Amino acid sequence: MTVLNFDANKLLISVFVFFMIFVFLPGQANSEIQLSTGETVYVSIYSNVYYGPKKSTFQLAAMLSIRNTDPKYSITILKVDYYDNNGTLINRYIKEHLELGPLASTHFYIKEYDKRGGPGANFIVKWRSANKVNKPIIEGIMLGLTSGQGLSFTCPGQIIKEHDD
Repeated sequence: MTVLNFDANKLLISVFVFFMIFVFLPGQANSEIQLSTGETVYVSIYSNVYYGPKKSTFQLAAMLSIRNTDPKYSITILKVDYYDNNGTLINRYIKEHLELGPLASTHFYIKEYDKRGGPGANFIVKWRSANKVNKPIIEGIMLGLTSGQGLSFTCPGQIIKEHDD
C-alpha cells in the first residue's frame, strides 16, 4: 500500500498563487478603453544595433507606423519629426497636417543604410482629434537582413504629453 504525503497548506498556497497569477493579471486589471483628443508620442528608432566584442554594427531599416484605431472618427497628424542620437532634428516628415480616417494607417520609412539617426534616433509624433477617440497605435518597426541573418523588433510609442484641446 502506497501512502501519499499530502500537505494541505502547500496545496492551498499553490492554488492561491495560481489564482493570483492567472486571474488577476496586471494587463487585465484596466480593461477600460482609454479615449483621448490628442497626444505627443515619443517613439524609439534604431538605425543600427551593436553586436560582438568589437562593437560591430548591424544596419536596420526602420518604419514608423501610425494606426487610427477608432472605427468612427478621424485623427489629424500634426507633426512627425525625426531626431538623431543627440536629439538634433534630422527631418520633418510632414509639411501639412495629415488626416487619417477611421481605421486608416500611414507609415514613414527610413532606409537600411541611412546612418543619420544612429542607435538612439527617435520620432516625435503629435496628433489630435475633434472628438474623443480610441488612442492610435504608434510604433517603430525595425528590420535588418544580411548574409541570411535577420533581425526584427518593434518599439511601442511612449506618450510624453496628453492634449486636452
